[in-house]
Amino acid sequence: MTGEPLIVMSNVNKWFGHLHVLQDVNLTVDRGEVVVVIGPSGSGKSTLCRAINRLEPIDSGDIHFDGQLLPSEGRPLARLRSDVGMVFQSFNLFAHKTVLDNVMLGPVKVRGERRQAAQERARQLLDRVGIGDQVSKYPAQLSGGQQQRAAIARALAMQPKAMLFDEPTSALDPEMVGEVLDVMTSLAKEGMTMVVVTHEMGFARHAASRVVFMADGQLVEQAPPNEFFASPASDRAKDFLSKILTH
Repeated sequence: MTGEPLIVMSNVNKWFGHLHVLQDVNLTVDRGEVVVVIGPSGSGKSTLCRAINRLEPIDSGDIHFDGQLLPSEGRPLARLRSDVGMVFQSFNLFAHKTVLDNVMLGPVKVRGERRQAAQERARQLLDRVGIGDQVSKYPAQLSGGQQQRAAIARALAMQPKAMLFDEPTSALDPEMVGEVLDVMTSLAKEGMTMVVVTHEMGFARHAASRVVFMADGQLVEQAPPNEFFASPASDRAKDFLSKILTH
């Protein structure tokens, strides 16, 4: 474990047509750090998250992961991508496979692990996210919260160096949000490097090492959560917080 950061984005730009969704974004994420990205809708948060492992191609700038420049395509990108776990709004589980098979698939197919070893770890991970009793069910038989926890277990099965979460609770019914955030909080405590795009301010307050506030494709400010929520430096952040924290 060196002091070298795990993720470094340098002058990253991204356009959608005329829309400049990422404007000279510079972001460094250290190993074991939990960076929570917040901001109004359409500010570029999800694009930022998806650019980190090039699910969203960028127009200019560099992204380094674990000391290596992120390749733009091909096998080297696939290899690097397998070191980055990703959890989306929608759970993206394979409907025709059991929960256990969903979690085992990556390690067996991508990493060439023996089925026995992959299955043992898959069971441990499903226990860890609190759905060890659901291993033989299919995704459609689970609640949204259980499906999202299965998706987290599936990402963890690849033993990633970092986890990206793109609004992981926004498609869930309110009563299921907590069970997913609990799993994420425990991951944060265990030292997993995480970049989390979310509207859940409670999670940002309690689990983040740093809050990054985005607006209009720019990183407007970043600070430790207690500092950010107590006294945001920019007018944009003050305005955003006043709108969401008063209700």
